[in-house]
Amino acid sequence: MLTILLRLIVLTAGIFLASYLVPGVTVEGYGPAIKAALLLGVMNLIAKPVLIILTLPINILTLGLFTFILNAIILWFVGYAVAGFIVAGFFPALLGAIVISVLSIVLNRFI
Repeated sequence: MLTILLRLIVLTAGIFLASYLVPGVTVEGYGPAIKAALLLGVMNLIAKPVLIILTLPINILTLGLFTFILNAIILWFVGYAVAGFIVAGFFPALLGAIVISVLSIVLNRFI
């Protein structure tokens, strides 16, 4: 239970960092950030493995770089689904997904 809570905090911090660094990604408070982190975690748990299996040939051709595109699409969807969390387009979603991924990798090494 503690691990899930820590990962939620890491995702929330990543969303705040992405909204600070990437123009086009905005968060209007703590509530939308936590809701976006919850939905992003659920999407990464359920939809991302299915999407990776479906796009496996292109993922192999791009040596795994297509995973960033999948992360951007998931983040863009979360931006549409959560009120108060706005992702202005695909390129802000791509940059935001990269920021969130890098921060998650770095912080999860310490957890």
